[in-house]
Amino acid sequence: MRSLPSLFHAGRPRHGRHGSGHHGVMFWLSHAALLLGLLLLATEVSAQQGAGLRAQYEQLAPQLARSPFQRPIVLSSVNDTERPTGEMHAVVQHSFATLAGALRDAGAWCDVLTLPANVKRCAVEDDAAPGATLHMAIGRKFDQPIEDAYALDFRFQVLAAQPQYLLVEMSANKGPMGTSHYRLTLEAVPLDARRSFVRLRYAYMNNFAARVATNAYLATSGRDKVGFTVVGREEDGQPRYVGGIQGIAERNTMRYFLAIESYLDTLSTPADQRLDRRLRDWFAATEGYARQLHEQSLEEYVAMKHKEARRQVAMAPGE
Repeated sequence: MRSLPSLFHAGRPRHGRHGSGHHGVMFWLSHAALLLGLLLLATEVSAQQGAGLRAQYEQLAPQLARSPFQRPIVLSSVNDTERPTGEMHAVVQHSFATLAGALRDAGAWCDVLTLPANVKRCAVEDDAAPGATLHMAIGRKFDQPIEDAYALDFRFQVLAAQPQYLLVEMSANKGPMGTSHYRLTLEAVPLDARRSFVRLRYAYMNNFAARVATNAYLATSGRDKVGFTVVGREEDGQPRYVGGIQGIAERNTMRYFLAIESYLDTLSTPADQRLDRRLRDWFAATEGYARQLHEQSLEEYVAMKHKEARRQVAMAPGE
């Protein structure tokens, strides 16, 4: 077997122009065959991933049917202060064609990710390489100047876009306040003509300083914050929910999932009404889990988000 260098020199002339042409054609044919093989392999891998996600649906069907959320979703988290992770499996009332057609677009994710109160800005930059960069500003859950927010740049990639399977990923190696290696991934497969099954996973890493800051938050202003997993019962019989780092991961995962649903639900809304309806739908969805997600009044939230939207338009290039 020849080494890689010899393969890449196969098209170079050895005995005149005839040999050069012959070897050049053979090189490009082998190169094309290699690319075709890689494409077929990627398609096969995507098919296997799609089959795996459908198998997860079959496995989770009983839990989805009796979900305590009064809708077919299953939420889980990992108790790891170094790498908080939340994961959502859910059935959404949208066709796969609608979902995949929307969520493989980087701009759509800017619309999704700016619904949570602490995301102050999102702008898409198309790169020469496949994919795009989402330039985000993360801040407080109330109104604040954009210059006081933290920058977070997500690399957006469509890793698979097949007729029966979608996989998109947003990743950021560096985040604010000692956080890093952010990953937000969404997978989806069709269930029938009107429903899709999705898996949403959110994770990041905390360095030592970030863990100290998180522990300080959980001991003070965040001490009463909880997630969604029931870990016991209070003396009055009410559910006791998970707290700590798992609670943070579960709240963020739920916020992102509800944002995806609100985005998809408003695709058919007239463009000039879409933002306002999307904001109100997302807020109403989060108020369904007020114990975990309530932060401010509807009026405060909507006014803040409209102000942020106007500011983003003003900051856009060429404006």
